[in-house]
Amino acid sequence: MYFVIADDHPLFRDALKGAVARLYPDATIAEADTTASLQTLLERGEEPDLLLLDLHMPGASGFSGLIHVRARFPALPVIVVSGNEEPGVMRRAVAHGASGYIPKSTSLDDMAKAIAQVLDGDVWLPASAATSQPTHLAPDEADIAKRLRDLTPQQFRVLMMLADGLLNKQIAYELGVSEATIKAHMTAILKKLGASNRTQAVVAAAKLQLDPSMRLAQVVEED
Repeated sequence: MYFVIADDHPLFRDALKGAVARLYPDATIAEADTTASLQTLLERGEEPDLLLLDLHMPGASGFSGLIHVRARFPALPVIVVSGNEEPGVMRRAVAHGASGYIPKSTSLDDMAKAIAQVLDGDVWLPASAATSQPTHLAPDEADIAKRLRDLTPQQFRVLMMLADGLLNKQIAYELGVSEATIKAHMTAILKKLGASNRTQAVVAAAKLQLDPSMRLAQVVEED
């Protein structure tokens, strides 16, 4: 078995790694602490049997990282591991393609049940969130999720940096490319998201926040 644990908190990542190692002693376990490092890990070789994904890693916001991974690797089962225990958030994660949701307070026994159930091809949620009825996303959330799946990995990075409030020249510096390249990416991103400017793109991406009332960083308009 090959597992990937993606979480930016070293202590929890170590705890989760230890729990998985106890449950599956012969498993190979790889780790990632950012969305970019996770993407590199997934693209460089063998596809894992299971990804354990924290929603709050650098380089992603809300459900965006989950959606992007599911778009790039549709056959990879993903269990979200999060400190958020709101039943509605858990059900939305499943609606966005997660195969399970493990709150960080989950016991080792329940974690074992969750992993085994997902590896068997089923969906696992805590009893507090379990329901026989499918969760339907709000139309605007479903629409932006569908559009986000069309972004290339580099376009996704640019959008997330934009959502953090970075300007084109700052994004270009961080990615080691020219500002003209970032402007070309921005044109493609706006087209794919159905947005007419940077602010609209950020507002659209904010629909994927765990808390619908939240909004991403204010963005300075650029030509």
